[in-house]
Amino acid sequence: MEKKDIQFLDWKRIFFGEAPEEFLLEVLMRSAIVYLTLLIIVRLLGKRMSGQLTLTETAVMVTLGAIISAPMQDPQKGILEGVLVLIVALLFYRGFNLWGYKSSSFEKLSQGHSSMLIKDGVIELKELDATKMTKQELYAQLRRRNIYNLGAVKRAYLEGCGIMSIFREESSKPGLPLVPEKDQELGSFLQKDHLMACCNCGNTTINHDSNCENCGEKEWTEAVIA
Repeated sequence: MEKKDIQFLDWKRIFFGEAPEEFLLEVLMRSAIVYLTLLIIVRLLGKRMSGQLTLTETAVMVTLGAIISAPMQDPQKGILEGVLVLIVALLFYRGFNLWGYKSSSFEKLSQGHSSMLIKDGVIELKELDATKMTKQELYAQLRRRNIYNLGAVKRAYLEGCGIMSIFREESSKPGLPLVPEKDQELGSFLQKDHLMACCNCGNTTINHDSNCENCGEKEWTEAVIA
């Protein structure tokens, strides 16, 4: 379309574009066919596609979204072309899954691996930095599991698919409080302990006059038992 063909408040062009009005009915038919085909493809991809997505599955879903756009809306594109690409995407996904099933090294390369973020109530700072997750995001994940101090966590893993797996201590142990500083009301219900907790990594100690032995920071707060 040339510049001279664009007119301000040209409602026909704004609503219908260059295609005739009758093309709207064809768009309806195209959308129905492609949508049904997409439902079949997603069903064949497996139950995982309706749950937590892995990296490969996320890439497939983004690809599917790009594939179905043109066959539904572009009058110069045929439906069979889009259906064929959908089938190819299905075959690629199935092939990657089969390859990952037969090769553990390829599975780790394509899906990622779990990262231990908390060990015995102390944050593994290097692992946390490698995952690009902030401490506040980590604390939010723990509070969602009704965990209000780090001492209650035996292990916490960030899985390759992005979900958090948490193993709690069998008995309550003192640790860094996870309640937001602004919520003094909830913080007052937490039982304080004689130990001090490092504000950076959660390491607990009696001697808090020096830097933390684990991370080297020197900001401390009272450990609590939730």
